[in-house]
Amino acid sequence: MGSITVETIIRLAAFGVFFAAFALWELAAPRRGLSIGRWRRWPGNIGILVADILTVRVLVPTAAVGASLYAAGNGWGLINYLNLRLSAAALIGFLALDLAIYLQHVVFHKVPLLWRLHRMHHADLDIDVTTGVRFHPLEILISLFVKIAVILALGIPVVAVILFEVVLNVTSMFNHSNASMPAWLDRALRFILVTPDMHRVHHSILRRETDSNFGFNLPWWDWLFGTYRAQPEAGHTGMTIGIPAFRDPGELRIDRMLTQPFRNEKTPPAGPPK
Repeated sequence: MGSITVETIIRLAAFGVFFAAFALWELAAPRRGLSIGRWRRWPGNIGILVADILTVRVLVPTAAVGASLYAAGNGWGLINYLNLRLSAAALIGFLALDLAIYLQHVVFHKVPLLWRLHRMHHADLDIDVTTGVRFHPLEILISLFVKIAVILALGIPVVAVILFEVVLNVTSMFNHSNASMPAWLDRALRFILVTPDMHRVHHSILRRETDSNFGFNLPWWDWLFGTYRAQPEAGHTGMTIGIPAFRDPGELRIDRMLTQPFRNEKTPPAGPPK
């Protein structure tokens, strides 16, 4: 219980500090103009975050850290079997979780039923720091169970799980932020981190661009599996954010967002680029 409490404190502290930092950064140096703005989007996006937190805490209170403690206590997983040093185990665990989230992201785009859940994330009409926490509660639960399965299978240590969860939350806010940075810095960071310009391509209305740049933390998986796209065709200031369905600003209300997976869209939910 103590570890879970520490995890919660660390995650809340990191969220608060970095959310404020990225929000101020994109306010001071925005990468592109917002078509809808914050006041119509932020209540729904923050409301979804609250719904996600409540869903996880009520339905799966021990979550990923609990799975790690259980694996360690029972000797489950490849890492525990190999009896690796903590540093090596933590590195392998972090990379394995990051790869799992990348693969999960790809699957959510390719499987129609899962795309219905994930498309709510893409239906935001602008992209900024709050888009990084805008995920349907059912998607959050599925993602959590995927992580738990990987943790149990590999026996990933608690320190790696907590580090990954904190880093994933921070990088999701970072690479969704509407923050401008020098081109040389963006190019340099892309070797080790998914940048806002890299991930913004993924939120293009063009499906061939939406189905690229799936990484959240590390850019390496997109390079390795051929899903990397350097820039959007229309440029970052000219590209349209979102998906063809749900473009009415009324869809930014939290009640409409929660029901989007259960309503039909006019365009096919998945498929290869045309």
